[in-house]
Amino acid sequence: MAGWDFRRSITSMRLMTELAVEHGVPQAVALAGTRVRPERLSDPNAVVDGEQELRLIRNLVEALGDDQALGVAAGQRYHFTAFGALGFAMVSSQTMREAMSVGLRYIHLTFAFPQFGLEDDEDSSRVTLDDRDLPPDLRRFLVERDASAFVTLQRDIFGPQPVIRALAFRFSAPANVEAYRAFFGVTPSFNAPRNEVVLDRAPLERRLPQANELARQAAEEQCRRILDSRSPRGGLAGKVRERIAARLSDGPTMREIAEGLHMIPRTLRRRLQDEGTTYAELRDEVRQALADEYLAGPRLSIDQIATRLGYAEATSFINAFRRWHGVTPHARRLGQRRA
Repeated sequence: MAGWDFRRSITSMRLMTELAVEHGVPQAVALAGTRVRPERLSDPNAVVDGEQELRLIRNLVEALGDDQALGVAAGQRYHFTAFGALGFAMVSSQTMREAMSVGLRYIHLTFAFPQFGLEDDEDSSRVTLDDRDLPPDLRRFLVERDASAFVTLQRDIFGPQPVIRALAFRFSAPANVEAYRAFFGVTPSFNAPRNEVVLDRAPLERRLPQANELARQAAEEQCRRILDSRSPRGGLAGKVRERIAARLSDGPTMREIAEGLHMIPRTLRRRLQDEGTTYAELRDEVRQALADEYLAGPRLSIDQIATRLGYAEATSFINAFRRWHGVTPHARRLGQRRA
């Protein structure tokens, strides 16, 4: 499996679709073949596979080309708020160097396609972007985008002061080199042995003004919960779990899910039993993972969470949550506030 082939928030696909539309590419063209409905782009809790985002990016590059520093413009849309809990974990770190380590530790909560690495010299830190697993026709855009996104995130956390010493890319120089110089503040080297951003190390070790150890720990705990909730099941169970998650607020029945998989409910039930699970267990897994995320994230009422999880009334959700955790959702929320 390629390093980029992990489940990720749909936020990045929304940002890339907005970029496409602003450049005259219709939304339907951008989303063609992704299996993502336009209305899903506005759901902050929706997740997609790496290949779905990659298909959107291919649509974008085929429509607009990649020799106009398009990826540099794309990466500037990835502010720390786009990364959810991970963004808050990074922004509350003690130093920029620590924030970078946190980002690498939870790389599967980013939208990265190149494999990121971090190397420290005596007076510099090198962020490398290995693009060898990427489709050749998309490498330029993806490296441009993710290098630009890294610098955008660094500036959000650290401020605008220049810390980039040098920049190098494996691909050839594009027609618009000035766009690189204007954004990164340095002129890159092209046809280099590897892709890398070289940073002055001393500023990275300074304490950040917004550093908060308790906030960082709480945000990292949320990162771990989100990763657990995205851990994919294999086989048919994984497909059923994804389809339940995509339609959870509509309360999909097993018959509806079975029809979407072109089988009858009896066959679906038997095949799930062969994999050691049931439809009800998969539905509970999705509900439990999302309930934990909703309670830890932006403030939603218990009634609103119950509705998003497909419960007809809040009492049913409260009883299910007590069965999962031994406490009510309200008690869990109060405990998180005190932590």
